[in-house]
Amino acid sequence: MQALSRFLAAKPEEWPGLAPRVTDEIGADALRRIVHATIARTGEFVTVTDSPDGLIVSGAKGQVRAWAQAAPDGEITALRIEGARYRPPRHRRRLPAPVTWATYLILVTLWNVLTVWTASDRIAWLGNMATLAAIYVIVEGCGAPAQQPRPLRRTVEAGAVAALASVWRLPGLPAGHGALRLAVGIALLAGAVWLVAAARLHRWRAPVSRPLLFPLEGTWYVVQGGGRVLNHHAHVPEQRGALDLVGLGRHGTRVRPGRDLTAYAAYGRPVRSPCDGRVISAADTVQDQKPGEIRYQPPYGNHVFIDTGREIVKLAHLRPGSVTVAKGDMVGAGQLLGEVGNTGNTTEPHLHIHAERDGVGLDLEFTGLSGRLHRGRKIRA
Repeated sequence: MQALSRFLAAKPEEWPGLAPRVTDEIGADALRRIVHATIARTGEFVTVTDSPDGLIVSGAKGQVRAWAQAAPDGEITALRIEGARYRPPRHRRRLPAPVTWATYLILVTLWNVLTVWTASDRIAWLGNMATLAAIYVIVEGCGAPAQQPRPLRRTVEAGAVAALASVWRLPGLPAGHGALRLAVGIALLAGAVWLVAAARLHRWRAPVSRPLLFPLEGTWYVVQGGGRVLNHHAHVPEQRGALDLVGLGRHGTRVRPGRDLTAYAAYGRPVRSPCDGRVISAADTVQDQKPGEIRYQPPYGNHVFIDTGREIVKLAHLRPGSVTVAKGDMVGAGQLLGEVGNTGNTTEPHLHIHAERDGVGLDLEFTGLSGRLHRGRKIRA
């Protein structure tokens, strides 16, 4: 923080000397443009303060977020400044872990279980069951169940058992005439099946030039992957085919009791090169995020980018101090690159991997793994 304050308060001709590594990486002209743009957004530089969102550079006109690393002598060794004004959130309130979208879906599910048990006739029962089945298709197909706390998962499973148990009522119910309700339920179920199937089977029709080696060992769970409904990377052109992978422990859960980094099954697991190629970028000094929070950092955090000569393969969010290669190194498939961490834009330890060609994301394929890679799939490697 002090080093960044000193840097921003210095004269423009002093900036390259205060951040020589940054200058070598991006060039003196680019560094000047970035700092001048920052001052234009904030007004004359006043202070640098720390906040839950990262370092905040404040001036007379406004604020921007920044991230910086410095050597003991005050030299800026790494720097990133957001290209937009920072607007602090009005309310910084974190909901308890169980209060998620899955909780609301479970409440809807339980309500529909109640409607099955209170159906007045067989047609109404069938319509309610079709609606309930549609909810289960969405929850299971889009919700990444293994990422949810076990009590929520067990509640969903118990709801299905409770709904099916209501079948004993059918012999005592009249036939009924609620054809519209049945039609609506069937339409909802068909729509849910189509939505999930289309997202899971989606391909961008731009495959990698050859299958990659899966970079992890053990059991992993895809929390982001597939079509737009299942993959939040899809709106970013170069990341549209990306996967986010979390580790699963012996009991099929991603996190053991406790909320520190080592409680997560993925944290510290080795990451190996998925291909042969040349390292074009590597970072190792970005600090881990606290689980559940994201401070402003370089979005990939610690990473290794490999140029195969046909595409660029990017692996991100690695543990600080674990990266074993540097820019310019030649690597072979299977070579140790680092360990899974929680650096960059991430709320829990996981590995991000994607491949791109000319700035466009590619469909990932791995040797020995058949079928589509989508949210909710388990991979044993």
